[in-house]
Amino acid sequence: METRANHIWVGFVTLLLLALAAAFFGWLARLGNADQKQYDIFFQQSVGGLADGSTVNFAGVPVGQVTEIVLWERDPEFVRVRIRVENEVPILVGTTAAISFSFTGVSTLNLDGARRGAPPITCETTACPEGVPVIPPAGGAIDAILSSAPLLLERLATLTERLTRVLDDDNQESISGILRNTNAISQELADASPAVSRTMAELQLTLAQSTETLAAFEATLQSANSMLDNEGRPLAADLRRTLESARAAAAALEVTLAQVEPISRQLNEETLPAAEATMRDLRRTSESLRELTDALETDGAGTIFGRAPLPEYQP
Repeated sequence: METRANHIWVGFVTLLLLALAAAFFGWLARLGNADQKQYDIFFQQSVGGLADGSTVNFAGVPVGQVTEIVLWERDPEFVRVRIRVENEVPILVGTTAAISFSFTGVSTLNLDGARRGAPPITCETTACPEGVPVIPPAGGAIDAILSSAPLLLERLATLTERLTRVLDDDNQESISGILRNTNAISQELADASPAVSRTMAELQLTLAQSTETLAAFEATLQSANSMLDNEGRPLAADLRRTLESARAAAAALEVTLAQVEPISRQLNEETLPAAEATMRDLRRTSESLRELTDALETDGAGTIFGRAPLPEYQP
């Protein structure tokens, strides 16, 4: 009975010593944490690779560690990450937090962006929804790529598989045929290159001749323009004088026609009818003289002074 009582006392003393040791170590921990500050960071992206105890760096210098990672109860779209950093670290307004993901699976939390003269991040300068100041997150393109690395690897594997299907034996043979045809076309182009060179040379010669022709035509235009400038004005003056002379001659002709008009009217009304009557008389006289001449030639002069004798009648 006495031995059992001793064992109970030994167990009780052992438990008491363990409790005192735990309390002592807790006190030491609280004493060590008295020189550290706590902050919350709310991420709306994956925090894969980040865990309790992960290193917290400030501008690349280790200054603390992650103490808690939980889904925020108020809004499950956010992940609340609580960190503990040393007191002398300048966590000022403008400081942001970003997760540096790694393909090895170990991620760290980086703080950066402090500016000299800015006030420190406290519950007075920022919100404290969980009792500690909040450091805003800073999203980065590299971090986003690293966070999506598993998806990228999956897509890369899918692409590799599809490339393998594309580059099977049948497709490789088809590609080889296309390459052979391409080589044949290249050879034909190489064989035709001398003819192409000659054609290009002829084309250049034609272009040069065309350039010379255009230059000569331009010179001709300039000469014509100069001639028009030098001789066109005197020619225009002569033409103007000629037109004035023609206008004067037309006016004189109009006056002359006005004077000739009465004479022409008299000629038409009196002289021409008399002349026509005289011509008719002359025509009748001429016919009479022609008849007389014919009679003289036929019957002699007796036809003028007497009648022609009658023929003798014989019964």
